[in-house]
Amino acid sequence: MTADALDPLIHVPSRLRIVVTLAALRDGDTLSFARLQDMIGLTPGNLITHLRRLEDAGYLTSEKTGSGTAGRTSVALTSRGRAALEAYTDALRGLLGPAMDGSVRALRQGE
Repeated sequence: MTADALDPLIHVPSRLRIVVTLAALRDGDTLSFARLQDMIGLTPGNLITHLRRLEDAGYLTSEKTGSGTAGRTSVALTSRGRAALEAYTDALRGLLGPAMDGSVRALRQGE
């Protein structure tokens, strides 16, 4: 397995944190933009940019209710986003697994 197997869209640290955070929700549950921003620690502009990239790829959906300052945006991970995260973590495990197993074994044996 090579690093090429890692989804470059998810591999960006901020987007990875967004996807992982949303993946913790049950299917169909949403998280408000404000709450996600608090959890991730991004500025509103940065968060919007990352959310747009993920939404363009079909990894998440967003819905705005209300208007103006009373409006609320909610985001949720799609099934495609969950599948992409699963493939990403499988690829990462595939990259790290053999190397980590060998390194740990070598350290334990004093090599």
